[in-house]
Amino acid sequence: MSEIPAAAFVDLTRVTDVAVSPDGDRVAFCTREYDPDEDDTVDSVWVVPADGTRDPYRLSRASDAGDPVWSPDGSRLGFVAAREPDPELRVGRGDDTETDDDVDAGDDTEDGRDGNGGDDEGNDDEGGDDEGGDDEGNDAEPKPQVWAFDLERGGDARQVTDREEGVDGFDWSPEGDLIVVAARDPTDDERAYLEQRREDGPIEIERLQHKFDGRGYLDEVTSYLFVVDVETREERRLDDANDGGYGALGGLEPAWGPGDRIAFVANHTDWPDDNYVRDVYTIDPDGDDRRRVTDGALAVRSVTWSPDGERLAFSARPHDNWYVPAEVYVADVGPGADADGQAHHGAYRSVSRELDRTLAWDGEPRWLDDETLVALIGDGGWTRLVRLHVDGDPERIFDAQDRLETLGDLDHGGGTIAVTTSRPSDGTDVYALDAAALDVADLEGEDPDDPAGEGGPTDDDPRTRLSALNGDLLEAYPMPGCERVTVESADGTEIEVIVAHPAEFDPDDPDERGLILDIHGGPMSYDAPGFRFQDAFFTSRGYVVARVNYRGSTSYGRAFCEVLRGAWGTVDVEDLQAAVDALVERGWADPDRLFPTGFSQGGVNTAYLVTRDDRWAAAAAEHGVYDLRSDFGTGDAHNWYEADFGLPWENPDAYDAHSSITDVGGVETPLLVTAGEQDWRCPPSQAEQLYVSVRKQGVDARLVIYPGEHHDVGDPDRAVHRLEELDAWFARYDPAREVEDGDQGA
Repeated sequence: MSEIPAAAFVDLTRVTDVAVSPDGDRVAFCTREYDPDEDDTVDSVWVVPADGTRDPYRLSRASDAGDPVWSPDGSRLGFVAAREPDPELRVGRGDDTETDDDVDAGDDTEDGRDGNGGDDEGNDDEGGDDEGGDDEGNDAEPKPQVWAFDLERGGDARQVTDREEGVDGFDWSPEGDLIVVAARDPTDDERAYLEQRREDGPIEIERLQHKFDGRGYLDEVTSYLFVVDVETREERRLDDANDGGYGALGGLEPAWGPGDRIAFVANHTDWPDDNYVRDVYTIDPDGDDRRRVTDGALAVRSVTWSPDGERLAFSARPHDNWYVPAEVYVADVGPGADADGQAHHGAYRSVSRELDRTLAWDGEPRWLDDETLVALIGDGGWTRLVRLHVDGDPERIFDAQDRLETLGDLDHGGGTIAVTTSRPSDGTDVYALDAAALDVADLEGEDPDDPAGEGGPTDDDPRTRLSALNGDLLEAYPMPGCERVTVESADGTEIEVIVAHPAEFDPDDPDERGLILDIHGGPMSYDAPGFRFQDAFFTSRGYVVARVNYRGSTSYGRAFCEVLRGAWGTVDVEDLQAAVDALVERGWADPDRLFPTGFSQGGVNTAYLVTRDDRWAAAAAEHGVYDLRSDFGTGDAHNWYEADFGLPWENPDAYDAHSSITDVGGVETPLLVTAGEQDWRCPPSQAEQLYVSVRKQGVDARLVIYPGEHHDVGDPDRAVHRLEELDAWFARYDPAREVEDGDQGA
């Protein structure tokens, strides 16, 4: 087998959402693929029987689709997509007779077993949630609207909403005849301002949060909830269900309960731009009786109703301290919860706190019954299932899970659990699991010498595989092996390292390899085993790739994470250095071939490393922050910085002490620095400062700016270019690799 070319990245198919039908018989999932000819992504919706008796079939052929939600009776599947308008809306009233192929018959559909679902390459978990305003030049493109497939009648999806600014989230009513959507609704004056902005008019802002990554410069347009009749498309606005014109990070997230109340999240504090509060509210579908559920202490997301409508569950952490694990909370909101009909904040409690583990980003809580939930947590560099009780202690479940696989994108319906499963050598796929099998602890036939299951699932695994994505890619190129390694940091703290290595590499009888130290973002995030194209890309070139769960990582408990609050560039750097020392000592890493890199906070830490140590052959700092003081106000994270370091004019020493730019005078390591031109999380000016400061000293350096990109590299051609840049930069300074003349210049 040969090296994986960077261009193979566009052959990936990634899973982005899963949704189980109410009866548990079908699973819908979304995928993201790449169209290299159009240099664009293609998002699709698929449906597959939960018993795996048929291959997945593709419902949508649009260029954009996501957030699938089943109607309560399972007859329709709604989703959000930015497609060309429905012909009914373009040419007048249609007769609603659909004559396309019956999607349930499976004829003339595409086989879902030809791609893969890997992690987002280059994205981190700091949160890329969007809020109001879009001045990035996309206004000529279709806006996201709600569409719905009628799975009984067949045919293409029917457009349900036609909001001028698009929609951001929706849910079905209990009867399935209505939906609730979140959407921006500009006034006449605001509409005029948006129009002049589209024509390159001046940006006029009085907001504190004046811009946000992925959205650019913000406005004051208010988002509301709208109730929409699915058949007639008639709508009514719920005036009291709004974001106050500030935009709740992540949107209003409407959830329509079985008791016929609608839950949503919003920030209605005195100055929403000055905090990250996200409170839960409920309201009647007619727009009356708004009630506040939480009390302004939390940042909430992923609200879901219990089957009887008596309770809400949601994920939350303190709004001013993101180092605290995200927990699952339950709130009593039934008829007896609030006798006076007013706010009943305080009637909620955490049902996962005893675990001292964070809820996984894509593992939102799901109700199994009125008293029990299932969720995914980050548990020691591993994403696994837990069962949570309204009254009772939380439980770790499904102990049969392989320690070298990670789970994601959880959903439940009708006794069926759907989840994605990812292994370094096998890609990422959708699986179904009977909820009754969650207590499986051991699998028959398991190797007694391998109690942790690191050899992979056996034939007795109760999960049913529903997709086989990226089979061609996995067969064509070498996929990495994986090891979990525990090392001791300078102060004796145990740190875990997830190591991907070439398939032929023998950890017990190693030969020294070049080491890619790939540092995760966040820092409030964590690494776990799973398929990553970038790992396979570098291991196919003979490198060992190390991902260190340094202190500040979230899956080892609050104390492990919170020690880094306001202390960037301290124990995190010690942990990274200790991991490299340990791998060199084991004979896994060649001390002359060490290459640190990382995206976002990984770029921050890469800069710390090269200012402290000159043993690196070369380094690449991607989309990071290097001067905290100049980043305050030019990026979108001023509230976070204030919570960590105070205000720069009140505590300038803290900002300087934790900025790598103040120590850049000693850098000797050849340094590649990258940035997104429109990255408002870690602005490109940060990359320019670091690059010029290093290059001014005569150190080999290279600056790459990706036009139009935000805090990721989402354009397929640029994603390929990014991998090629990293590889060429490391190869240039790798004594074990030959580089053709003219590959790169300083």
